[in-house]
Amino acid sequence: MLKDKDRIFTNLYGIHDWKLAGAKSRGIWDNTKALIEMGQDGIIDAIKESGLRGRGGAGFPTGLKWSFMPKESDGRPSYLVVNADESEPGTCKDREIMRFDPHRLLEGCLVAGFAMRAVAAYIYIRGEFVQEAINLEIAIQEAYEDGLIGKNASGSGYDFDIYLHRGAGAYICGEETALIESLEGNKGQPRLKPPFPANVGVWGCPSTVNNVESIAVAPEILRRGEGWFSGLGRPNNTGTKLFCISGHVNKPCNVEEEMGIPLKELIEKHAGGVRGGWDNLLAIIPGGSSVPLLPKEICDTMLMDFDSLRDAQSGLGTAAVIVMDKSTDVIRAIERLSHFYKHESCGQCTPCREGTGWMWRVMQRLVSGDAEVEEIDMLINVSKRIEGHTICALGDAAAWPIQGLVRHFRPVIEERIKSRKAARAA
Repeated sequence: MLKDKDRIFTNLYGIHDWKLAGAKSRGIWDNTKALIEMGQDGIIDAIKESGLRGRGGAGFPTGLKWSFMPKESDGRPSYLVVNADESEPGTCKDREIMRFDPHRLLEGCLVAGFAMRAVAAYIYIRGEFVQEAINLEIAIQEAYEDGLIGKNASGSGYDFDIYLHRGAGAYICGEETALIESLEGNKGQPRLKPPFPANVGVWGCPSTVNNVESIAVAPEILRRGEGWFSGLGRPNNTGTKLFCISGHVNKPCNVEEEMGIPLKELIEKHAGGVRGGWDNLLAIIPGGSSVPLLPKEICDTMLMDFDSLRDAQSGLGTAAVIVMDKSTDVIRAIERLSHFYKHESCGQCTPCREGTGWMWRVMQRLVSGDAEVEEIDMLINVSKRIEGHTICALGDAAAWPIQGLVRHFRPVIEERIKSRKAARAA
């Protein structure tokens, strides 16, 4: 269990003052100039050594991603883009950072921006996050007035601006290239890669898109040392992580914990346990709605990190833990997610545009039992034809919950179809 002294997000619940004075009292903006004086390569090397992996879902090594940015400018400016379009169902960690710890994010933008030779950061925030955007605007204004960002940011001799951009509420804009398109004023649709954003990003300039949590933790890693961060968690899955626990638990919550914490311990210590006790558990979606669910027998011993969950044919994703007890109609729950992905598909790729609607319609018939048993295999076949055959990962996100359902609950689906047939015959 994570010790209080190792917590990075010290105002996750909004108990303390989130404005500049309160932030400084908690150690934010503490001699930021010294962090910048580590040098661009020094900062990137420290982030690499810490083992920090992207907190937005993919788990790509953050330091490695930063190192892709060009070292020498060809005349084009470089940009940092912060992905604050937190639209994954079950996920609500970044909004708490922006609402109650906005200065931690801004300091992270400055340090990360400097490491990547960026001239400015654009924070692309989900349009529905009204209060979060207001708090961020106030924090940005405070930081400018205090000389922490802008000309000669924090006395470092480095000029750096931060801008806030409100999105218009599309799930697809959480994908980095769709986010860049939206930021440019275009329809939010993913781009083909290559070219990657580090070569051709926003306005055709080198850009790096990072999640809020990935950027916000960077200054603290540099202050305390990469050895401190890499000493938490498990090998290749280091540091702390914000977990969002919702669904059938006694105390839904956000909590910062060590990577690799057992799933059962996470729920019982922080969320008050499963409603009706652990034995009442049916299944858990461990990383936001786009990863396959896990039944209770796997949840009993599951560790919450990228590699353990991948080995169990699921994923850590955004670490949004959605708990379902035995009162849940699990087929109906996954059908509801299928409708979400059908609705949010941008329609650019044929497998996703046509396939998500087709899968949802089959899922509707599985819910009522008005399907044939053979259609279960056909559904999996179609999901495999969508998975990996689209420009972005939305096709995978639509396919995986259905694959997880059939993998672990096929007998439940078959029983419903047989019961319906028997009822009709009677």
